[in-house]
Amino acid sequence: MRRVVSLVPSLTEAIAATAPRLLVGATDWCTHPPGLDVVRVRGTKNPDVDRILALEPDLVVANFEENRPEDLGALRAAGVPVHETVIRTLPEALSGLAAMLGACGLSSPRWLAGARAAWADVLDEPPPATRTAVIPIWRRPWMVLGQDTFAGDVLARLGVANLYAGDAERYPKVSAAEIAGRGPELVILPDEPYAFTAGDGPEAFPGLRAVLVSGRHLEWYGPSLTDARQVLTRSLA
Repeated sequence: MRRVVSLVPSLTEAIAATAPRLLVGATDWCTHPPGLDVVRVRGTKNPDVDRILALEPDLVVANFEENRPEDLGALRAAGVPVHETVIRTLPEALSGLAAMLGACGLSSPRWLAGARAAWADVLDEPPPATRTAVIPIWRRPWMVLGQDTFAGDVLARLGVANLYAGDAERYPKVSAAEIAGRGPELVILPDEPYAFTAGDGPEAFPGLRAVLVSGRHLEWYGPSLTDARQVLTRSLA
């Protein structure tokens, strides 16, 4: 394997941390590692297929949720192999990362072993929940984490129950009043995809405890998993 294009920020960071010279292209949203010097191919939802093809990649790595089937189909139709990950839980992330790196011709790196060790005691089964939470990921309109999301599973393994985990949708659109009506002990506000800040988000939930967390540590699957447990536990304390 000599030339890889990544269409997912988490996968970009994972490859760059393992064998950076493999990467020849990545999306505009691939911000880690800082200073990554590769050709940019627009976003996860609107990649420049012609630019990707011009890079003559041996493999494109993607994700079932972050990338559109029609874009991946166009790449495959042009003869480019695509490795598509399906990651909805922490165990799926660890096994999926190993499989993705294997598809790149790489053996399992030290950072992946470190991530597995960091979460080892909760991988078989999440612990009993000790707190309830709602996790907005957007406003105008408000959207929250629903069922079968990676970030929701990460929180479950920290003992935090998502009050929308049983919703029929993965990302329900709700109102701030409805969120408050659920009576969460925490309103968890990550800094992506919407960049919640101390002055933009908490004020919508008077009387509730709102906490700001790192979106990369909550929502990314890659090298950030090695310290995500410690970082998130500290933020939620």
